[in-house]
Amino acid sequence: MTDPTTSRGPAGDAHRDPGEDDSRRTVLLRGGEVHSPADPFATAMVVEHGTIAWVGSEGAADGFADGVDEVVHLDGALVTPAFTDAHVHTTSTGLALTGLDLGGARDLAAALELISAHAAARPADPVLLGHGWDATRWPERRPPTRAELDRATGGRPLYLSRVDVHSAVASTALLDLVPGILDRPGFHPDGPLTTAAHHAVRAVAFAAVSPAQRAEAQRAALTRAAELGIGTIHECGGPEISSEEDFTGLLELASRTPGPRVVGYWAEAVTGAADLARVRELGAVGAAGDLFVDGALGSHTACLHEPYADAAHTGTAYLDADAVAAHVTACTEAGLQAGFHAIGDAAVDAVVRGVREASERLGLARVRAARHRVEHAEMLTPETVAAFAELGLTASVQPAFDAAWGGEDGMYAERLGRDRARTLNPYAAMLRAGVPLALGSDSPVTPLDPWGTVRAAAFHRTPEHRISVRAAFTAHTRGGWRAVGRDDAGVLVPGAPADYAVWQAGDLVVQVPDTRVANWSTDPRSGTPGLPDLTPGTPLPVCLRTVVGGRTVFG
Repeated sequence: MTDPTTSRGPAGDAHRDPGEDDSRRTVLLRGGEVHSPADPFATAMVVEHGTIAWVGSEGAADGFADGVDEVVHLDGALVTPAFTDAHVHTTSTGLALTGLDLGGARDLAAALELISAHAAARPADPVLLGHGWDATRWPERRPPTRAELDRATGGRPLYLSRVDVHSAVASTALLDLVPGILDRPGFHPDGPLTTAAHHAVRAVAFAAVSPAQRAEAQRAALTRAAELGIGTIHECGGPEISSEEDFTGLLELASRTPGPRVVGYWAEAVTGAADLARVRELGAVGAAGDLFVDGALGSHTACLHEPYADAAHTGTAYLDADAVAAHVTACTEAGLQAGFHAIGDAAVDAVVRGVREASERLGLARVRAARHRVEHAEMLTPETVAAFAELGLTASVQPAFDAAWGGEDGMYAERLGRDRARTLNPYAAMLRAGVPLALGSDSPVTPLDPWGTVRAAAFHRTPEHRISVRAAFTAHTRGGWRAVGRDDAGVLVPGAPADYAVWQAGDLVVQVPDTRVANWSTDPRSGTPGLPDLTPGTPLPVCLRTVVGGRTVFG
């Protein structure tokens, strides 16, 4: 090697820009804990030209020390694969990070104060954008009225999405910008907008975001992801969610800016060759993500077999089984991954029936090989769990939903009643059946928070749905790669992409849901690599360094 060997600590060299391209260098990391199935007791790792070259013991690392460009002394830090967040809305995440986020508002009055302050701070914005209100957490138990929004904004246009992003409230000035809004389905004169009315208002609101403002938001979201040890995000875009310009702009930004990898999904139903060509031209890996079969529970738009406990209807169906079958058939024949957003039990059932119909046309093996995916998949029955396994459907799930809205007195119980609410998000049953899981946040619905996501899956509010920390961690790392058809990544073994994170963490343990798991599996002598203790109340690991393809993107 012609470059001089350097030495630095786990967070990286203070004199090196994290954006500097170091992907062609050979790096030895040593003196830590390397989480790898190749060697459960590994303390060192060599990265060469963006690929994991070797994993092993401290003693063996001496043989590499003189032949590398750089030695990173871990000082006991933990090295893991970088996380993959399998469901993100990047621009909306960035807008929430840099703008008006009502997630922390304790009541309606506090929310209105935040809106007023935001309006005063952004006098030049043609439309004010905000996110995150949740009236089920406020003592008033209602969202702001249009008159209250008009007063808080001084009569300016305001779009304010509910935490689940499936409904919103808007000021009069914004509604006046939307042609025909009064006649659209889902319009309510003084209540949250849903379905078609919501989509129309959202389109007008986001059309006001300038290219510079959009790029600023995207950079903020990608930076935050890197700071949290996230190496890859799955962007879930689509014509009813963002815009083609937003989607292609993000992919282009990610391709030229050091940061997490971005894998794009475009949620548009495929009915012919022109649709397939557009999906590919946009740079998407699949016609999937938030292709809506239904809405969300919090907004009473998830599609149910039986009425809501607190509303006399069964929600909203956007696609039926025939439409699902047509989409899956077209995508499978074209070699393109298909996928859907489905939350309610009727919506999940429609997906299963549609995919099964496609498999009867094309053959089960061909449909399974395509690895089609379902986002959220919250209200599953034993029959639909078995069908997911049979059809090879990946479940892209968000455990933080249960942490936020589960439990005996949570929003799920309010919407469905306690008995139905207890059936939601059955991760243990899904894993037992062989359903592939990929974990994500649906940010900004819930924040980017990978270790918090793993904790939420391991400490599910319904005990029988809990899975081990190891299983949840695998679903949040390797599971995300498998969801895009890559079985060779998301794990620290020779030949895998060098996507990893370095963590300041406490003692490493093998943490299981309950005492039914055999005791030998938690013994260090079993050879099972440990992970941080995620017991609720304990501090989560702190990211010191994130590397993507051998290139340091945070440190």
